[in-house]
Amino acid sequence: MAGGVGSRFWPKSRKSLPKQYLNLLGEETLIQAVSHRLQVIVPAERILVISTKSQRALLKVQLPWLRPFQLILEPFGKNTAPCIGLAALHLVRRDREAVMMILPSDHLISDTDKFAQLLQDAVAVIRQNPEALVTIGIEPTYPATGYGYIQRGAPLEAAAGKAFRVRAFAEKPDYEVAQQFISTGEFLWNSGIFVWRAANILHCIEDLMPDLSSGLKEIDKAIGTSKEARVTERVYKQIRSDSIDYGIMEHASNVIVLEGRFGWSDVGSWEEVYKISPHDESGNVLVNNPIVRNCRNCYIDAGARVVSLIGVEDLIVVDTPDALLICRKDQSQDVKWVVEKLKHSGQLKVL
Repeated sequence: MAGGVGSRFWPKSRKSLPKQYLNLLGEETLIQAVSHRLQVIVPAERILVISTKSQRALLKVQLPWLRPFQLILEPFGKNTAPCIGLAALHLVRRDREAVMMILPSDHLISDTDKFAQLLQDAVAVIRQNPEALVTIGIEPTYPATGYGYIQRGAPLEAAAGKAFRVRAFAEKPDYEVAQQFISTGEFLWNSGIFVWRAANILHCIEDLMPDLSSGLKEIDKAIGTSKEARVTERVYKQIRSDSIDYGIMEHASNVIVLEGRFGWSDVGSWEEVYKISPHDESGNVLVNNPIVRNCRNCYIDAGARVVSLIGVEDLIVVDTPDALLICRKDQSQDVKWVVEKLKHSGQLKVL
């Protein structure tokens, strides 16, 4: 899934260059990294990217090996439920028994071997439980308030202790509730990674999201015809923007979670980039050679200009040619508020 805009990474992330196309943590962009990660277990020709029409050119540049049949384009984003439903339509047309692995394009995973093995384990669970919906939960390392949580229940007997029935999903908690979740040992972070049969998720959408199902059936009739783009856009204007978690996972009965320990981050804020980047002896992450004196625990990206900071702590500083961000690390989730403020004030040139 590669249609997001990554507004928490303003001013680097823009409509013209969303988060997944940025080089935040290494030589590769996030979307290039996930495509290479998948090719360990999936042939390149079986990797499909679903994004929006406005990102077609970016995808061609960043993933030049993509062939036309591997690219599914939404007219515009409507959250993950329509996105996944549309992808499932295309897969079922190619293979009625297709198993989907659904991955966001903007996650960081450090242990790719463990990750590949867990995906293979998830497929094995689907082979044994064809009607199951499998999700990947991440062992929490601290009481995070920026992630949803999954409460695991009884272990799945055939999975040798690797898989569990899901008891409940929980929205992003406050800090005290997150601490309680951690203390029970029953909760995992919700990674937003899913594995299931494409036909099965369409059946679930039909049962639990009938309005979306009706729209998808209209699109299905038009796929491969001259009406496809027109019908898809009309349907997308009518359907609600819903996440797959809210629309399906929280209500489905046969949900299974596999616990992942492979060095995962959804890289959801500048603070997350700071945490997982190499630090200097003062705890700073310095990008593009800023000039600093007596600074501690800061993330500073000087961009193309001369940027100097003296005597500051715990800041995020990101400079670009037309916009500058300065905020406390612990408030970097609020960068999304800046983007909304700029939208409402009509300052669209910097978005």
